[in-house]
Amino acid sequence: MNAKPILMASLLAVSFYPVLAQTPYPAIGQIVRTDPRLDKLIPKNAQIEVLASGFMWTEGPVWVKGSSPYLLFSDVPQNTIFKWTEKEGVSPFLKPSGYTGLGTYGDEPGSNGLTIDGNGQLIACEHGDRRVTAMPINGIGGKRTLADNYKGKRFNSPNDVVAHPDGSYYFTDPPYGLPKKEKDPSRETTDFGVYRIAPARGDQPGVVSLLTNELTRPNGIALSPDQKTLYVAQSDPERPMIMAYPMQADGSVGKGRVVFGAEGLKKQGLSGGFDGMKVDREGNLWATGPGGVLIVSSAGELLGHINIGGATANCAWGDDGSTLYITADMYLCRVKTTARGW
Repeated sequence: MNAKPILMASLLAVSFYPVLAQTPYPAIGQIVRTDPRLDKLIPKNAQIEVLASGFMWTEGPVWVKGSSPYLLFSDVPQNTIFKWTEKEGVSPFLKPSGYTGLGTYGDEPGSNGLTIDGNGQLIACEHGDRRVTAMPINGIGGKRTLADNYKGKRFNSPNDVVAHPDGSYYFTDPPYGLPKKEKDPSRETTDFGVYRIAPARGDQPGVVSLLTNELTRPNGIALSPDQKTLYVAQSDPERPMIMAYPMQADGSVGKGRVVFGAEGLKKQGLSGGFDGMKVDREGNLWATGPGGVLIVSSAGELLGHINIGGATANCAWGDDGSTLYITADMYLCRVKTTARGW
């Protein structure tokens, strides 16, 4: 999602990229407990730790499991995917990450949303190249394009993606990565769609289908633990909401419903759109939005707010599944929870 840089006075002591691992890490913001049920998800003594800073706009964190696990995340304006480990801190992982053409390409050319699929591939939404790609996590063999168009018309700028266990992928396509956003003359589709890439069949690539074009700014996307619901967050500040779509047997979706929207935000004195989103094993939504991460039950009840204090892009479960890594403007943060991602 597009955002303006911020600088909080409480973070002036934080080192800028490149940084080395350090303990303890600086802590910022506060955890706002709206519902007592949040105490079962986030310990009372939990802090929002700043692991690294000095980036331009962090996005798309994803935890890579293995004997030496690590976190990957995008810096969209820098056209780079970075790697973070507790021991070594931050280092570049892949550049270019989303635009491989000549010259410059707008202010957000790089990769945005990232995920790891069932085959251990790094799946990336690439703004500049306007496509969704797959790459072995070790890079051997290079990338391949999963999809870059629908019915011959190029996507705007694929934003966020989730991999389904059946081998399909679901992603959103708002205009944030285009040089002139929704007014860019290179736009080929009038839709800001939510799409599905079907599983590949032998040598044939997966067929792309448009699931819905009803959202003005579809952004974050996630599946429920039982894979019966597809959640899509809208970042339009005029119509902020999280939608839930029932999954159909053929991979399409049924009629959507609003899980949480503008009225819920207004009651908390918050304004702005939603961005990235993850779900825990109990079905609670952890959605980045106004000032941080909102924790919302599957029934649409606001449980609390990880209030970082500025524009917050995305989040991901890591470590043993209980650590929430957060990309927020120029920062990489984490909160150690008692929830469990899936």
